[in-house]
Amino acid sequence: MALASTDTVIRTGRTSRFIIYTVLIVFCIYYLLPLYVMLVNSLKPLDEIRGGGMLSLPQEWTLAPWGSAWSTAQIGVEATGLRPYFLNSLLMVVPAVAISTMLGALNGYVLTKWRFRGDTIIFGLMLFGCFIPFQMVLIPMARMLGLMGLAGTVPGLIFVHLVYGIGFSTLYFRNYYAQFPDELVRAAMIDGAGFFRIFQRIMLPSSGPIAVVCIIWQFTNIWNDFLFGASFADFDSQPMTVALNNLVSSSTGVKEYNVHFAGAIMAALPTLLVYVVAGRFFVRGLMAGSVKG
Repeated sequence: MALASTDTVIRTGRTSRFIIYTVLIVFCIYYLLPLYVMLVNSLKPLDEIRGGGMLSLPQEWTLAPWGSAWSTAQIGVEATGLRPYFLNSLLMVVPAVAISTMLGALNGYVLTKWRFRGDTIIFGLMLFGCFIPFQMVLIPMARMLGLMGLAGTVPGLIFVHLVYGIGFSTLYFRNYYAQFPDELVRAAMIDGAGFFRIFQRIMLPSSGPIAVVCIIWQFTNIWNDFLFGASFADFDSQPMTVALNNLVSSSTGVKEYNVHFAGAIMAALPTLLVYVVAGRFFVRGLMAGSVKG
């Protein structure tokens, strides 16, 4: 009797796992279907796409749409392709992510290990800045960029994303450093270590998990941003997302869907690569400062 009951439980468990895995596979296929459509159609000649069958594999494989999207596609009034705008995005993202991460680490260190009167108010104001809608700051930010001489430039975009990123990076590092033993910092101070020596020798070496979280978050948000790029950049300083929109909008006559698909994949590749390389550290870093002890 007990053996039959055990067999029933095993079969029920197998059935449940089969149903769960089936549902997950169906949702995974549904979620990845747009990526599949973009990929296969970016490798087709335009005549195959116009003939229908967007879900079918290419009868004639070609990389010509990728080359056109990268270097010869017409964007606006010039045939420059996405290459210069891809470089603009890199020149914007790398400094903005690096500086905001370092400043967030410093802020989190100060707000947890060098407490002062009003520190909670300052942290609350920085946290409040994370929830201000982008649209509310367009006019004031444009005015500030004009006064600073950064309007329509890549450094101007770096400044904008830096201002918006400090609140998030401070939040991440502050919560992470709050779990760090205060006794270790006090011992270093007794040994004569100063502010920056403690930060450099004690805090930074242990900040790898939360730094990965901050970098992934900042990189994804800044690279995928469209509003700030469209509002504060000139034609020569536009990031990849704005150039991709212009690529699709500037097409006249026959729409080159294969070129558009190739450009969309190019725009998504950097964030995809970041998640593939460092995504397994993302959840680990988020959980690192969630439990005391």
